[in-house]
Amino acid sequence: MECGGNRRQKTATGRLDASSGTATVTTVHNGRWNVMAIERNTGQWYVGGTMAAFTGPPPFGWVQRIDIDTLQPLATSPELPCGEHVWCGAILAHAGGSIMSVNGSYLHRLDPDDLSVLAERRLPVDRSHNGLLALADGTLITKDLRLEGQGGTTITRLSPDDLELVGEPLVLPEGSMGRIAGDLTLGEADTAIEHIYVPGTEHLWRLVVDGDRLVVDDWRPRYRTARGDQGLAWDACLSDGACWIMDCGDIQSVRSIHATEPNGRWNQPPDLSWRRSAPWSGPQRLLRINLNDANDVREVAPFGIAGGGIIAPPVHVPGDGSSPGTAIAWDSINGGLAGIDDRTMEPIWHLEVRPSMQPIVFPESGELVINDFTDDGTDDLVVVSVATGSVLDRVDTGSRIANGMFLSAGGHRDIWYCSTLALSHVTWS
Repeated sequence: MECGGNRRQKTATGRLDASSGTATVTTVHNGRWNVMAIERNTGQWYVGGTMAAFTGPPPFGWVQRIDIDTLQPLATSPELPCGEHVWCGAILAHAGGSIMSVNGSYLHRLDPDDLSVLAERRLPVDRSHNGLLALADGTLITKDLRLEGQGGTTITRLSPDDLELVGEPLVLPEGSMGRIAGDLTLGEADTAIEHIYVPGTEHLWRLVVDGDRLVVDDWRPRYRTARGDQGLAWDACLSDGACWIMDCGDIQSVRSIHATEPNGRWNQPPDLSWRRSAPWSGPQRLLRINLNDANDVREVAPFGIAGGGIIAPPVHVPGDGSSPGTAIAWDSINGGLAGIDDRTMEPIWHLEVRPSMQPIVFPESGELVINDFTDDGTDDLVVVSVATGSVLDRVDTGSRIANGMFLSAGGHRDIWYCSTLALSHVTWS
């Protein structure tokens, strides 16, 4: 599933060892908005996304099962209704065997072999949805996307077979832009407690899964205190007893897409570049919120440049007990990547690259993989030492468009790269 699991830690097992190998790149330009790649069974890979149809014929969602050598589709789903919303949804391989796809205002359950539609559900809210998690009992949970001033976000829970609603949808007091995260913890008498974390427009919200109900918890830290200076948070990364987020995410293109109905549809689209100046004055911030104490909120602005902005969430690599862990933050608009000591919240290294994507980390080998959209207009992959910030390898993906989509680890010293119009598979040997 997306981000390597419900905690969104984006960690991969094993090692990439990019500096001691040679990268081989396979890229296809398929004309689709490629959002994420997931593996179901060993070697069985799926790519899902939407069509970037901001104007013209109606958009639709899609999923493909692909050949890992040629990247050509072995099976393609029908055109999946999305309520005509143009936005990156999500796919996951469910433990029950099916492939699940949320796109726009629809959820689909697909056959894993031929990707035919087994069930279809129009979601209760006619807006773009982002993020799709499978809870411990197998039920699915998703949410619509709302910016500041657009009302409260709706959290919807569904059964994995017929996609019927489980309980009543929950409407939060705030809108929410970032994807949801989830975690299982032990409560009193070693009972399991499942939490859902939702980044709102002012606060982080935590929900408790209580039977068929979703209950708002009293853990509700405020991360946004100066509206004119700060933007909204994207997804949270739950790691080492903390919730890690970056603010300044509702950049101009995101605001434009979600201010129109259907989302992302016009007769004549506006400028949707994520390189436009930020609509706030503050620098990009990284925040650490204690999962046990909502008042313990620490922050750092590692770049200190006005008008920072991002289109993806941070990542955190825990330490080994005797040494601190490292949080990774960046500024897509102004450029810059930084490693931050998770104890002092002080930057320990800076790197002059311009990332925008959801990264991957290999804790065993201490490698971070993220993109760098260069001044020459290429979107490269860079492999970076988590400890020092040094570049261990650089790979030209062949893509000329950078966005905030997902990198996925293949498990065999390989990385899947998804972007608008291009899909790449990079293998080191």
